[in-house]
Amino acid sequence: MDTVSILQKNSIGRSFIPNEYLPDGKDEYYYRNIQTSYPKERWRHLQSGEVERLVKNNNTSDNWDEILVTDQFDSGQIKNSEFIGLVRIGRVQNIILEHHDLKVPAGITNSVIIACDIGDDVAIHNARYLSHYIIGDRCILFNINEMHTTNYAKFGNGIVKEGEPEDVRVWLDIMNETGCRSIIPFDGMIPADAYLWAKYRDDTALQERLKEITQNSFDSHRGYYGMIGSQCVIKNSRILKDVKIGSNCYIKGANKIKNITINSSESEPTQIGEGVELVNGIIGFGCHIFYGCKAVRFILGDNSNLKYGARLINSFLGDNSTISCCEVLNNLIFPAHEQHHNNSFLVASVVLGQSNMAAGATIGSNHNSRANDNEIQAGRGFWPGLCVSVKHSCRFASFVLLSKADYPAELDIPLPFSLLNNNTAKDQLEVFPAFWWLYNMYALARNSWKFMNRDKRENKVQKIEFDSLAPDTIEEIFNALRLLELWTAKASLRSKDDIKDETELVKTGRELLMGSEELINGLEVLGENMEKSNRKVMILHVYKAYHAYCDMLYYYAVKNLLAYMNLNPDATFFSMQSALKGKREHKWVNIGGQLVTEKDVTQIRSDIASGKLVDWTEIHRRYDSLWERYPFEKQKHAYATLCEIFETDKLTKEQWELALDKAVKIQEFIRDQVYISRKKDFDNPFRQATYRNIDEMTAAIGTIEDNSFVKQVREETEDFKKLIAEMRNKGRSK
Repeated sequence: MDTVSILQKNSIGRSFIPNEYLPDGKDEYYYRNIQTSYPKERWRHLQSGEVERLVKNNNTSDNWDEILVTDQFDSGQIKNSEFIGLVRIGRVQNIILEHHDLKVPAGITNSVIIACDIGDDVAIHNARYLSHYIIGDRCILFNINEMHTTNYAKFGNGIVKEGEPEDVRVWLDIMNETGCRSIIPFDGMIPADAYLWAKYRDDTALQERLKEITQNSFDSHRGYYGMIGSQCVIKNSRILKDVKIGSNCYIKGANKIKNITINSSESEPTQIGEGVELVNGIIGFGCHIFYGCKAVRFILGDNSNLKYGARLINSFLGDNSTISCCEVLNNLIFPAHEQHHNNSFLVASVVLGQSNMAAGATIGSNHNSRANDNEIQAGRGFWPGLCVSVKHSCRFASFVLLSKADYPAELDIPLPFSLLNNNTAKDQLEVFPAFWWLYNMYALARNSWKFMNRDKRENKVQKIEFDSLAPDTIEEIFNALRLLELWTAKASLRSKDDIKDETELVKTGRELLMGSEELINGLEVLGENMEKSNRKVMILHVYKAYHAYCDMLYYYAVKNLLAYMNLNPDATFFSMQSALKGKREHKWVNIGGQLVTEKDVTQIRSDIASGKLVDWTEIHRRYDSLWERYPFEKQKHAYATLCEIFETDKLTKEQWELALDKAVKIQEFIRDQVYISRKKDFDNPFRQATYRNIDEMTAAIGTIEDNSFVKQVREETEDFKKLIAEMRNKGRSK
């Protein structure tokens, strides 16, 4: 009930842990002492002269014997403050602490301190209510209305403390609005954990075990204090309740921070700024949250940002991500997500990373039934353009780009690297497969470099595949090739009433697509089961897209096989064959940005359910072991891919030489397309129109020749060609 109660006079600052929850033979300071590393010998009682000076400086205490200090204690630095309960104060000197031009003396003034441990050289000024916190060394707490910890504090972890009912447990309702994929948040949770928990909902043994593991990962006893690490600055903030803060954290002007863990360190400091309100969450290392952001029931991955009024609710935002201005509800978002612009809305989705949401995009909450929004699943590189509106439920392959449109029906787009266009004039959906490769190479090639370069995490707990061509996208390409073959064959036979089974159709389509482009260009190739509507789904530029996909397979295969040869200096073509032979692994799962085979995910699930993996630390070690194997597994997949291209189980030396020749041409194509796709920006007369002359434009934005990424790709192309030449010579010499 929301009432004001009357308690006994001595109840404040004492009996923090209710008697029924005290361990046998322990007092209320038992867990507090566990949290601090200082020996008992560090502390002493106040001397009579010190008490006299403290009183003279207008300080009060209900029991001066409960104020403990160190040998270095300048009582003159403590003024106009009230101390209640056991308060232990570290070294106090007549010194000044400075942070970002804020200079304050060490000591305590104009504050109410209740049952706290305070580190060395700390400045606490105008803390109107500071209760049950352990504060590290050289911290500044300046102008804080209320900062306290309850005896049942969980610091954002979704656990239940002693004596609490199950309904107080915090869950995150990710991936949809119904709560049927809810997960329990905890400090240290990564997107792989969240995906494993939310996706495999039918695995009841897994679900029960994950809940048990999470509950057992944290102490359910009552009585833990809030923690503020060393070198923290908290100023001009209103309410902090049940907050655990790592070292070197900077908080300024926050409205409310409640039931939160804020991870921060000297090498990865976290900052929280003006007007922020955060409730029930976990914040990763090196994060920045500023300017009126609201986050409720959330996890923010390492090196991620919320800015300019962003709202993050019931969502997990992966590492290396930024959300500004937008509303994001009920989502699981894998690492490297960008959402910068106002009015964009993302709800009830799992977005598999390396994604970008444009201004005005509305992904979800476009109701097409009386039920809650269902789900959207978007592969890596998802990029809805300006003012895109998409209905639930939808599924998109990797690197799908949606042009500006209000898409009227549910979509299932299996063609990776494609461009979608809603052609309202012709009332048809148009899909251009392999568009990124053919006309957006600068962005595609730069993506991998960009995401890797922006990964500033010190401790990369969540492993991430940044390369756009990886086993997941390669398998999507194989599927896309078969669909294009099938649909092309149907297009060619549509007027002939020639009925064939699917295998024959695929063979016919392949023959057509490997033949003359003129024959294909005259066909109306229609996609199937891609939109929940009766209108046409036109597949554009099928011939170009098909051959672009084939080039992508070649390039992926050779690039990874060269990596194998480079990592194994004594390897020959024949030893490489022997090491990498085997069937191609068709099913890969993106768990939080890390790619693993489906059979490995099945094994993880089984080992968790059976108790073989006993806690989250062991589960994370399993992810790490799979990541260590991943380069080799990818190289095996690359070899099998090249065998598939040549329709053989074992490559010949001649086929390998042909593949190397092909790869050189593809690398040169990449180099040229990076230049061409970027050069369009410089040649566009409308972009030139804002400048007085070409000299002003050059002075302002440089030239295409000055572009650092264009230069980088040119250098990479020369290095690639040299590497291939070395491999050829190596092969001839053995």
